[in-house]
Parts: sequence; C-alpha cells; structure tokens
Amino acid sequence: MPTIELYAAQHDELETIENLMQFYTYDFSEWLPLELGEHGFFNLLPLPAYWQKPSTRPFLIKVDGELAGFVTVDDETHLRGAEYNIGYLFVSRRFRGRGVAKFVVSTLLSRFPGQWQILHIEANEPARLFWIAVMPALTNGDFSLHSQSIGGYRCTLYRFETTQPTPIL
Repeated sequence: MPTIELYAAQHDELETIENLMQFYTYDFSEWLPLELGEHGFFNLLPLPAYWQKPSTRPFLIKVDGELAGFVTVDDETHLRGAEYNIGYLFVSRRFRGRGVAKFVVSTLLSRFPGQWQILHIEANEPARLFWIAVMPALTNGDFSLHSQSIGGYRCTLYRFETTQPTPIL
C-alpha cells in the first residue's frame, strides 16, 4: 500500500498547482473542446481571485514522497444548501487506480464535516465510474443524485452531508 499524504498548499506552492492545471486540462480535453495555444500549452489564466477566496482550500497530494496531484475544496456550489464542493481533483495517471483519490476524498470529508456537493461532467466516463464506486461507502449510502447543465455541459451532482469523521477507505 502506498503512503499517501494530503497537505494544505502554502501560498508559494500555488504556482505548482497552476502548473499541474495544464495536465488537468489536458485530461479534460478528451471531453471538452479545449485547444492548445500557439506554444503548445493550454491558454489558462492564473486564478488569483480563486486562491484569495477564504473558502478556497488548495491541497497537494504526494504518494511515497512524490508529487502526485492536487485537490481544492471551495464553496462554488450549484445545489441549495451545499457548503463544500470539490473544485478540482487531479491525480497523475501514474498514481491512478491505487486508491489515491479515494483516500484524498475521504480525508477531505473528515476534515470538513457539513453539506457537500461533488460533481463531474457526464461525458467524463472515468469520473462517473469513480464516483459511482466510492459514493456509497463515503456517505453510508445516504446521498442524492442530480443532473443539470453547468457551463453548457450536462453534469452529475452528488449531494450529501457528513456530520462526523468519515472512515478512510
């Protein structure tokens, strides 16, 4: 079993997350019409307003001491009553299928008890399969499922509450 660490990113580590956003965006280019810029990078704008929001909490993920991805928790919700949202979740391909994302999400739910929303675009089949597999265990089967258009894309949203620490899967 790999050693997985999730730690709050410091201000000087936000550039690392923004660099990793290129890989996150690359993955999403399979489902969204995202184009590479002239110099071979996706034209991503820096996110200073997002990072400055008190409700945005960025985390870096390490596996066996090696940088493996990032995740953010924010309050950019689409379902009434939800307080928390996973804004971004990226695990480098090399570390996928090893329980990293499950550990990360379970840890976040333990750290932030309350009303949650988690969403994915419906075209993202790997995300759909991941959330269908882990949601019952993360919520003891107590969640609601919603479908709505966000930014012009059909999305699946999970709504649930955590009131006590969630066991780490």
